[in-house]
Formats: sequence, C-alpha cells, structure tokens
Amino acid sequence: MSLSTAQSSVHLLRRLGRIGMVDEALAAFSTLDSHAKNTNVRNEIINLLLKSGRVDNAMNVLDEMLLPESEFRPNDKTAGIVFNNLLKIDGLEGRVKEDEIAGLVSKFGKHNIFPDTIALTQLISKLCRSGNTNLAWNILDNLMMLNGLKDAAPCNALLTGLGKAREFGKMNLLMRKMKDMNIQPTVITFGILINHLCKFRRIDDALEVFEKMKGEKEETKVFVAPDTIMYNTLIDGLCKVGRQEEALCLMGKMRSDQCAPTTATFNCLINGYCRSGEIEVAHKLFNEMENAQIEPNVITLNTLVDGMCKHNRISTAVEFFRVMQQKGLKGNNVTYTVFINAFCNVNNMNKAMEFLDEMSKDGCFPDAVVYYTLICGLAQAGRLDDASSVVSKLKEAGFCLDRVCYNVLISEFCKKNKLDRAQEWLNEMELAGVKPDSVTYNTLISYFSKIGNFKLAHKFMKKMTEEEGLSPTVFTYGALIHAYCLNNNIDEAIKIFKEMNNVASKVPPNTVIYNILIDSLCKQTQVNFALSLLDDMKFRGVMPNTTTYNSIFKALRDKNWLDKAFKLMDRMVEQACNPDYITMEILTEWLSAVGEITKLKKFTQGCMVSDSAV
Repeated sequence: MSLSTAQSSVHLLRRLGRIGMVDEALAAFSTLDSHAKNTNVRNEIINLLLKSGRVDNAMNVLDEMLLPESEFRPNDKTAGIVFNNLLKIDGLEGRVKEDEIAGLVSKFGKHNIFPDTIALTQLISKLCRSGNTNLAWNILDNLMMLNGLKDAAPCNALLTGLGKAREFGKMNLLMRKMKDMNIQPTVITFGILINHLCKFRRIDDALEVFEKMKGEKEETKVFVAPDTIMYNTLIDGLCKVGRQEEALCLMGKMRSDQCAPTTATFNCLINGYCRSGEIEVAHKLFNEMENAQIEPNVITLNTLVDGMCKHNRISTAVEFFRVMQQKGLKGNNVTYTVFINAFCNVNNMNKAMEFLDEMSKDGCFPDAVVYYTLICGLAQAGRLDDASSVVSKLKEAGFCLDRVCYNVLISEFCKKNKLDRAQEWLNEMELAGVKPDSVTYNTLISYFSKIGNFKLAHKFMKKMTEEEGLSPTVFTYGALIHAYCLNNNIDEAIKIFKEMNNVASKVPPNTVIYNILIDSLCKQTQVNFALSLLDDMKFRGVMPNTTTYNSIFKALRDKNWLDKAFKLMDRMVEQACNPDYITMEILTEWLSAVGEITKLKKFTQGCMVSDSAV
C-alpha cells in the first residue's frame, strides 16, 4: 500500500472517530487488506477504540502487532497511545486490570519499546496505591534488565510505595540498583527516602542518607543539593524524637547551604521545645523568627499556646494570644479548643465558657470534642444546669452526645440525688442508639447500693449481665459489697464475695474488696473471720496494704490479743509493708500500756518481733 493510501486510511478513521462513529471506523478498518493495516493505521484505530472504552477490540488489534511474526510491529507511539489511554480508564466497563497493564509493559519490552516516563510513573504510583508494590518492583526490575529505564521519576514512585509499606530494605536495594544502572537520583529521590525514615523514627538512618546525598561520606560520589523541604523534614524528625538541640544545629547548616529557614522550620523547632517543656527557648525562637521577618502562622500560635497550657502557664498563653490578635493573627478552632481544654482541666469553667462564646464570635465553630469537653467539665464541677445548656447547643450544632458524656451526666445527676434527671439521660441514651456500657451500669448499681435500694441495684446488675451481656467488673462487685457492709449486712456482702471467688467468675477480688470486708468484720468483732480473709489474700496472691493491717490491729487491740498482733507485725515486716501514722498510733498506745516497748522498737526498725520468729 502506498504512503498516500495509508495516510488516507488514517484520516478516514480520525474523521469517523471525531463524529463518534466508532462502529463504522472499526468496520472500515476490517475491510482493509492485511498489508494495508500498517503500524500508523493500527495506532489510529487502537487510539480511537481505547478513547471510546472499547478496550477488548483495541487489545485484539494490539495483540496482532505484538506477535513475533507480525509484519507491522508496535513503535514508541503505540506504547504512548496504549499506556496513556489505559491509565485514564477508571470506569468498570472495559477497565483493564493493573496486572494486565504490567504484562503489556513486558510484551512491549520484548520489542525494545518502553512506556514513556510519565506513563510509567503513573502506572507504578497506581500499583503502589493499591498495595501491589511487588508487581511495581517486578516491572521496574525487568525494565532495568532490558536497559529501558533511564529516569528517576518511576523509581521515586516506587520508593514512595515501599516507604509507606515500611520496606526499608527494598528501598536501599532500589537505590543500589539505580546506582548500578547509572540512574541519577534527584533531590526528590532522597527527599522520599529521608521523609519515610523520619516518619518511622529512623532518624540516624535518615541523617546518614542526607550525608551521602551531600557527598559527605567518603565512599559516595553522589552530590545532590538539599532543599528547604528536606531540611525541614529532618528538623521535624529530630524534634519528634526529642533531639531538638541537633535540630537547632541543623538549621545553622541550612543557612550555610543557602536554604533560608521558613515558617515551617521554626514551627518544627518551637514544637520540639514546647513538647520538652522548654517554653522559654520556644519563645526565644519565636522572637528570632519575628526578627528575621519570617511571618508566624496559626500553627506557630497554636504550638506555643498548647505548649504553655500543657505546662501550667495558661495566663501566659492567654496574654500571648491577645498580643498575637492585636498583630492581626487570629486563632482557629484548634486555638480555642486548647484554651477550653486547659480551663476545664483546672476547673475554671467560667473562663472555658468565655472562650466558647469568643470562639463563636470569632467565626470559629466548635466541633463535637469541644462540646464534650465542656459538658463533662461542667457536670463534674457540679454545674449541671450549665452542662445541660451546652448539651442543647451541641444538638443545635447538629452533633450527638457520645457514651462518655452520657455516663458523666448520669453519674453527676446521681451524685446530686437527682434520680429523675439521671433516668432521663439513661432513657435518651438508649433512644439515641448509644448502648450503655459497664461504666453506665456500675454508676447506677453504685448509686442505688449507696442509698440502700438493693432491689434496683440487683435489677440493673441483672440487666447488665443477662440483657446486655456485659461482665461485672471488680467495681460492680465492690460497690455492692461496700454498700452491704455500710448497711451492716455482712452476710450479703460475704455472699457476693463468694460469687467473685467462684471458679466461673473472671473477676477475682482485689485489695480494696478485701479491705472493705476485713474492716467491716473487725468492726463487728469477727476478728478470726477477718484473719482468715487475710490468709485467703496470701493464698490468692493479693497483697495486703497498711489499711488492711490497721483494721485488724484495732480489733486485736480491743480484744488485747497480743500474740496475734506480734505475728501480724512480723508479717508486715516480711512483706515490707511500711506502717503509717495510724499503725504507730495504735501500736504505741497499746504496747506501751502493756510494757512491750522493746518489741515496738524492733518493729519500727524493720525487725521481727516474735520470739518464735527469731
């Protein structure tokens, strides 16, 4: 076929494609003699079919071209058409799988034809984003063996994927392969490597790469000038692991490399010093920043405000914020949230509410977390009406209460003996689809136990275990045991204690539970029973504390059981349980009265007092 005939065929296919007559174009192509379908004509029909989403038809034409015996083989233009079009197809219909595109790279490679740098980089990025780094690796490895990879960009895409997957060994191997193939790494290449090493706290490795890049290592001949972003990455990485002094030195090197520090550079350093509690140094850096006419931004403001608040310098933070406002730097949601949190933490709810009002006036809208913080803070401060008012604001803003807030509100209304309101919050919680948890039920069980309404307490415990499938905690049992003891119903307390000790129970009693029971038994002069519980503690590996011993010492003193007291004193010494002022007051008064000062002195010196023990 003559050249003019081939050009005519190309023009015809192109015209038909422009007016959307794809079927007609395909029919016209089919009528051509096989010898008339040269590479240019085939490229044209493949391009038209791919752009129309007719991938299967396009692949049929391409497969013929890729056959070893094909008269008209693919060229660089074919590769450009195929890869650029296939990578743009995102729809489900006609979509080519990534491994099929990778297979095409290999098929083209056999003809010594390779995707251009842009298409190859897009393909590698796409594979890495979908977690297919192994396939991306195989593609580049194959291209390197065929000497078809000359540019660093596709390698950079693979390095990014390997970094996210924490495959640092493969990252180093790829760098070595690039060196062997004489593919010159760029500042982006080193930047990717350093960024991922810093992200995963491998700072020393990142610094070593940085030194190699600058040619500071004798064994390397690479020299790539670092940029500001790279310096900032390293400075941030050093600060995040508490090495801010090294980061400060690096800023000096940055200047000597003609890389001017930016706002981001100072923000990283200020954050590092704030995190370590060195607020003065952070503020000094801020002043240096202003002197260098580097504009602080809201991140700078928030970093310093947060640092000051976390290190109990809230007044200084407020003063600094006011100065920055006068200079035209406004706060944002983060700024106000930091202040509201800080004032709630120190129980200054008036100030917290003031900042909430100022936040709204400044055009910053509180998020759910701000509302949650205020609701919990106000409730725990006993300002239940204010807490309810903030709940209304939260709902007006389109948010819903979370489980923690409901639990705090129920707890605080119970503490104020406002049972009706607590029940309202419980009902609302369930209607909102927020399932009560162990904390919710423990609060209610504890409250009803304290007021002596054991019927309701057990009702909630039954609902907790049988309806909700929640396991009682040591707090659940403790609340009931303590309440029964306070109501002088030691038998019921012991019954619950035995339930805990049951093999089926997964909640073993702790020191607090034992102390409640021992103290109650001692007050009812059941000293032997209390001593048996002390032995039970030893058997179960639960350590008694000073409170445990003090309860028993009081009961033994009342009965004047000296021998048992001496054994108990020896037990305290053995367990290195130090006496407190209550222990010494009980023993000093008692042992002095019965003439056992020597044994008291031995005890205070940490020595055994019983003759049998000696």
